[in-house]
Amino acid sequence: MAVGKAKYRGRGLAMAATAIAFSLAATGCSKTVDDLDYTPTTLAVAKAKDKTGSVSSQILNMIGIKGGKVTEPGPGVSPCDEDPEHLYRTLHPWSVYQVSEDELKQGFQRLREALPKNDWKIVEYGPNKSKDKTLEMTADYKKERFSVNAELHISTASTKEKTPLILINVVSACFRAPAGTKLDQEF
Repeated sequence: MAVGKAKYRGRGLAMAATAIAFSLAATGCSKTVDDLDYTPTTLAVAKAKDKTGSVSSQILNMIGIKGGKVTEPGPGVSPCDEDPEHLYRTLHPWSVYQVSEDELKQGFQRLREALPKNDWKIVEYGPNKSKDKTLEMTADYKKERFSVNAELHISTASTKEKTPLILINVVSACFRAPAGTKLDQEF
């Protein structure tokens, strides 16, 4: 269903900016490499995308919804402002949909319960500032430098959600590209 994927991909990419903002706050990214509170790991872009895909798969497993649809494509790459010629981050916006709103609520709750058990720290949880007051959760991965932002898009007393879904944005901290990598060809 290409039309549906494009629709969700657009929504997900718009949310990627939010997830990147969460990642920046969580990882301490600033405008210069010297201001980072960590040393970026050197990693080939393909391996970083694989790692991000693996983190996304873990999130999907925690949600535990069987039979729903999951949007594509896989993880993408974005330059880090600190050194856009050498540093990059990965991001993977996706969603789970075509299941009942009750299944989505249960999946969101399973994610909320599973994250801390799997070395994630929930740093924000509750209704966001949108007019719909969408339930939102942000967590940071303790083992590696990733953040996840999850939103539960379901009908409320005041709105009818046309396409109920759980929207997920996984974002990494900055990675350093190996010497000789032309990052501008990866974006």
